Amino acid sequence: MAASLLLGTVVALLEVAPERWLRGVARTYIEIFRNIPLLVITLFFYVVVPLYVIKLTGFVAGTIGLSLYTSAFIAETIRSGIRAVDPGQMEGARANGLSYWQAMRVIVLPQAFRYVIPPLGNQFVNLVKNSSTLAFVGGFDLMYQGNNIASDSMATMATYAVVGLLYLAITLPISSYMRYLEKRLA
Repeated sequence: MAASLLLGTVVALLEVAPERWLRGVARTYIEIFRNIPLLVITLFFYVVVPLYVIKLTGFVAGTIGLSLYTSAFIAETIRSGIRAVDPGQMEGARANGLSYWQAMRVIVLPQAFRYVIPPLGNQFVNLVKNSSTLAFVGGFDLMYQGNNIASDSMATMATYAVVGLLYLAITLPISSYMRYLEKRLA
């Protein structure tokens, strides 16, 4: 979550930057990682990268793939929050002597985050649920463990029911916390 939020924020800032080439880099990043399935991205880091660059464990490959994939969606979420902030905020900050990037960091971005708390919470919940694809690369997530248990026992239905309940136990607190933040910052 932290890596996706940080990278997504940087990409969102590039996407609204005054320099055209920075916007192009951000748009390219977003289009690539939003439109390639998560499993393909993860398998790229698990299969292709070790052939040509460095050997990665399934956990590391899955974490990188999931972070890159989710950050593209988070970037779009944060960009929409930045666009929702009144342009007069940026103009006022610039008139008071702040550079573009200072105004974005100190004035615009904090306001933008207030707008995007609900959709950001959705992205965090999706990230947790999407971690189930890491079972394909041995990422040692819940789904991977569930598959191991289900293949060793006759209790397949019960195993996957427990896995589903565990995902629910992880995602419900995230949803609750994001609702709390939304109300607190409203």
